[in-house]
Amino acid sequence: MNQHDLDVLDEIQRRVLWLATRIVDAANHDRDTGDGVKVGGHQASSASLVTAMTALWFHHLDAEDRVAVKPHASPVFHAIQYLLGNLDKSYLPKLRARGGLQSYPSRTKDPDEVDFSTGSVGLGAAAPLFAAVTRRYVDAHFGARPHSRFVAIIGDAELDEGNIWEAVADPATTGLGNVMWLVDFNRQSLDRVVPGIRINQWRGQFEAAGWHVVEVKYGRKLAEAYARPGGAALRDWIDRMPNEQYQSLFGLAGPALRKQFLDGAPAEVAAFVADIGDDELGPLVTDLGGHDAQAMLDAYAQCDAVTDRPSVVFAYTVKGWGLPIAGNPRNHSALLTTEQVDTLRAAHGLTPETEWDRLDPATPAGIRAGERREALSRPPRERALGVTVPETTRVRANKPVSTQEVFGRVLVDLARDPQVAPYLVTTAPDVATSTNLAGFINKTGVFAPTEQRSWTEDRMLRWTESPAGQHIELGISEMNLFLLLGQLGLSWDLSGQPLLPVGTVYDPFVLRGLDAFLYGTYSGSRFVVAGTPSGITLAPEGGAHQSTITASVGLELPGVTFLEPAYAGSLDWLLCDALGQIAGGSAPAATAAPAEDGAYYFRLSTRPIDQAPFEAARARLGDAVLRRQVVAGAYRLVDAHQAYPDLADAPVVQLAASGAVLPEVLAAAAELAEEGVAAHVVDVTSLDRLYRAWQRTLRQGVRTATVPSVPGALRSAFADRVPVVTVHDAASHAMAWLGSAVGAPAVPLGVDEFGQSGSVRELYELHDLLPGSIVNAALAAIALR
Repeated sequence: MNQHDLDVLDEIQRRVLWLATRIVDAANHDRDTGDGVKVGGHQASSASLVTAMTALWFHHLDAEDRVAVKPHASPVFHAIQYLLGNLDKSYLPKLRARGGLQSYPSRTKDPDEVDFSTGSVGLGAAAPLFAAVTRRYVDAHFGARPHSRFVAIIGDAELDEGNIWEAVADPATTGLGNVMWLVDFNRQSLDRVVPGIRINQWRGQFEAAGWHVVEVKYGRKLAEAYARPGGAALRDWIDRMPNEQYQSLFGLAGPALRKQFLDGAPAEVAAFVADIGDDELGPLVTDLGGHDAQAMLDAYAQCDAVTDRPSVVFAYTVKGWGLPIAGNPRNHSALLTTEQVDTLRAAHGLTPETEWDRLDPATPAGIRAGERREALSRPPRERALGVTVPETTRVRANKPVSTQEVFGRVLVDLARDPQVAPYLVTTAPDVATSTNLAGFINKTGVFAPTEQRSWTEDRMLRWTESPAGQHIELGISEMNLFLLLGQLGLSWDLSGQPLLPVGTVYDPFVLRGLDAFLYGTYSGSRFVVAGTPSGITLAPEGGAHQSTITASVGLELPGVTFLEPAYAGSLDWLLCDALGQIAGGSAPAATAAPAEDGAYYFRLSTRPIDQAPFEAARARLGDAVLRRQVVAGAYRLVDAHQAYPDLADAPVVQLAASGAVLPEVLAAAAELAEEGVAAHVVDVTSLDRLYRAWQRTLRQGVRTATVPSVPGALRSAFADRVPVVTVHDAASHAMAWLGSAVGAPAVPLGVDEFGQSGSVRELYELHDLLPGSIVNAALAAIALR
């Protein structure tokens, strides 16, 4: 790059620095929130990345590239988008305001286009890596898309997050030459200047994982000084200097800086700098490569040249570059004073009237901004897949069968559908066979970038690895599972190809990947995940493998629909419905619930369940009605008025349950009938959909000051306002709200302590889930009324 272009980039980066700083300042000093809570922002953390990000957007990136921006650099990102013409000026004073710029980049809530949400550190860094895994899969199955580079801009402190190294080490992420991580190596964390520098450790870890490592340590001034006679001693001293001492230089000037710099230095260094004036010494010894545009562009080019593995760039920067708080140990959340902002504004040649202006389009900097806006513009992407997923695979079971087994069978049946099959892709963290994906894998194979020779023959699992495979196998990392599912579910946007992603994991270990699960749904990703097996029903495995709070997690996670069917037919309908909504973006006509936008979490079991009760309900209600109610969230498995007509005048109770405990609930209903109590049995297939339907009516009533209505899903399943007993192989509170929704006394039964090893019966007895306990709970509920 010639000097003229470098001067243009320098002018642009100065305006980016100003705008990023002022965006935070305006949020804290110009806007009165009225609540006394600090708005906050990260002026110093933004400043350290101004050069690196300016070089990316105003020179290096192409339209097809996708970038994750570290959370605390969001003001820099928005400043760049504003200068490119992609953000209206009205948003600039609205950082962290309702309807304004989000605290951290958000795909779903920011007004400008964000590729990857960031905020929970470590996850935004890993997301582009798994987006590149997804692109490699898409290219192999649907033809090569326009070349994209997947870039993550991360803080050096983010490398303390364990999920970073799980992602780097996973075999599924190897060989991705279109990935670059840019580490803002400012050697400060939230609380302190980091004692010592861990670059050697991190370089070794990346290289051991097969990554290409680039360090951008010095700018041109220092590089030229090192080349002069005696410069080697200067370089050696700066390299050996304690990090805390080096960082302290940024707060000093003149003789004080010289004294601090030479404290402990060899005589050769003092002699080398003796002829350098005080005003020149500071800018020289603090000339870091991360603030040299040419050095950064050279590093990006080096990464582009390495196409057989991911790259990581360590860009040495100073936190607070260009600001009066540069290098201060406590500058992470520090805010410039109004006086400091006024001084900075004047130094940048701006006034209060011109401070928010874009670059003059007639100047070289303005011309470059216009050119880059055109170069980076993208066409709209289509989320809908354009295929119709059948409402059912007509799965049938003539003997007791588990939902985990049925899940695998439905996937195999869908893999036979020529419309749907090409878009199905499954993944699992080394649990594919034990979560019943073996049939799907046998039919479709395992994805590998190149054809792999199989050295063993297994008639049960034909693990053929090739670019045509449709299962992506991961190492044992639940974080990686949800990170990959999140990116597969965004493939329509980031890779121009909608997919139907399905993942499986042992249900208790959903919690180990929960941060990444939340990250994916916050980003608007759409996928199916099955947690199986679940609950204390996984009896012999003991408390370490028995999930009890996952139902609550599924119910409470925004952007997730939680589903827990007990029977083959209901699981078939629900899974087809979920994939249909992902494919089409709207609910099928037969679905009672409104269209959903998010992920689907199935909680399944390995316990075989007799299918006769469901078939009886099918015969009583018919497929159309039963399917509508199953998909809406609940249906009457047993109608006591029809099943026990001689109990017409008897006390009535409703037994509501989900999943594996239905046999005990049915047995309890029969016992209650013998004791003269009519018990309806309600199979709750989706607590989530029931709860949302109930909440919609309540909120409508609150907002309009009217009496809330009873939503149809609850009204059809719980037609009588009579006492309720809820039964769940999960924490009892997950279903306890049904009493309020129905408007009747409720007794919730569930698992509120850690489990242990034993038989299903033994553990159900310990947690009051056997028919006798359910009967007693029903009598107590009636007595409460």
